[in-house]
Amino acid sequence: MQTNNLQASSLATRKPFQGKLLIDGVWVEANDGKKLERKSPAHDKLVAVYAEAGVVDTELAIAAARKAFDSGPWPRMKGAERARTLLKAADLILERKYELAELETLENGKPLAQSLAEIEGSADLWQYAATLARNLHGDSYNTLGENTLGVVLRDPIGVVSVITPWNFPFLIVSQKLPFALAAGCTAVVKPAEVTSGTTVMLGQILIDAGIPAGVVNILVGLGSVVGEVMVNHPDVDMLSFTGSTAVGKAAVAKSAATLKKVSMELGGKNPQIIFADCDWAAAVDAAVYGVYFNAGQCCNSGSRILVQESIAKKFVDEVVERSKQVKVGDPLVQGVQVGAITTEKQLDTILAHIKAAKAAGANVALGGARIVRTGMYIEPTVVTGVKPDMAIAREEVFGPVLAVLTFNTLDEAISLANSTLYGLSAAVWSQDFTTCMTAARRIKAGTIWINTFLEGHAELPFGGYHESGIGRELGRFATEDYTETKTLQMHLGSRTDWYIQPSTRIHLSET
Repeated sequence: MQTNNLQASSLATRKPFQGKLLIDGVWVEANDGKKLERKSPAHDKLVAVYAEAGVVDTELAIAAARKAFDSGPWPRMKGAERARTLLKAADLILERKYELAELETLENGKPLAQSLAEIEGSADLWQYAATLARNLHGDSYNTLGENTLGVVLRDPIGVVSVITPWNFPFLIVSQKLPFALAAGCTAVVKPAEVTSGTTVMLGQILIDAGIPAGVVNILVGLGSVVGEVMVNHPDVDMLSFTGSTAVGKAAVAKSAATLKKVSMELGGKNPQIIFADCDWAAAVDAAVYGVYFNAGQCCNSGSRILVQESIAKKFVDEVVERSKQVKVGDPLVQGVQVGAITTEKQLDTILAHIKAAKAAGANVALGGARIVRTGMYIEPTVVTGVKPDMAIAREEVFGPVLAVLTFNTLDEAISLANSTLYGLSAAVWSQDFTTCMTAARRIKAGTIWINTFLEGHAELPFGGYHESGIGRELGRFATEDYTETKTLQMHLGSRTDWYIQPSTRIHLSET
């Protein structure tokens, strides 16, 4: 595999990425001239400067998307034509993957190899969405009588507000935008202000791929300013949001004023259930990988493991030993597995969770502290002695912190798995088929991995139960989420007149 040659030492001479706003096919500065700067969380160096959108810019972007939908060519193109544009975008993403990965690592703090894998996986989503552009279809009914034919159409829903988080900036926009475009929608996209670079680069990729002006508009700015308009504006037909459950709830409440359709991918407190007859080496590896991947800043993070009591001590001891070997450090250095925490606010949140767990009586078996060095890093952390009612067992930490709980029976394990407000994903580790399938069918979560963890495919839907979200992304029905269903009921031949004698009319007073 080709590697990127960016080194930490070159950051001193590297010029910050310069980003503008994409509105109606043109790159522009903010209406009020504001700028937003981003420093690398790993190196504390300025890596990007953006035009910072305000209310006026957001309204202009929505107006452009509205015009492009109501009178532009994109919704009226053949599916095959839209598919060709999406495939061209996928090719251009792969052509620029090293450049995209580099900027993502600098802004997010994740290891460069992980950023590169994310970009490559995202290109696959654009390729898959292209197939759905050609296969989106309605239905017909020739069984309604000899004088009636029913046809069900799927129309693109219209203008979509796409709001994405900072943990997987390019992957998550790619779980949304190409599927909306495949359906024929137009969009206004707001990435997280701290990791906007790859989404801005995507805007130029889409222009180069031939996307018509106004179909995709990209705004860098604050959620409290830009996001508010995108959620509330009456010319927006749908909101697709990924982020925290708290912010998602607020967005749903605000969008209700205009009865927008909403798609929400929110938080998780995902269990890996480890039974005594598990594949030991694989389960240990998955427990370690599941919580430290992306520094635990992942809605699907395996942030709690439920271990059968008979193997708990031995299993946890090995997880702790393996955790000690996890390489934390500069994400530009080859071999580093855990990079920096993306924001100072998140760093403080993680440390507060660890402190609260200790105060509640849990034991920090490993780590638990900030690493003293330039940048924002936390030690890989394992917390044992966790009880089901402790906050660390129930709340999303969003950091490299593993909470360990124990159980004895299958029923107890399932009860623990279902004991949070979330229901995004879970894993079951056992060599007994009945154990795995019983647990998988009874756990209330959108994805259940069996003897594996954190694998994903474009063909499989993704989303959660309860407070983990509303709706699903990916899978063969992904484009349908961005459509409205319309029924055409057609009468064949002459129609019998309708006439009611006055004496036979029913009056409300008589009922």
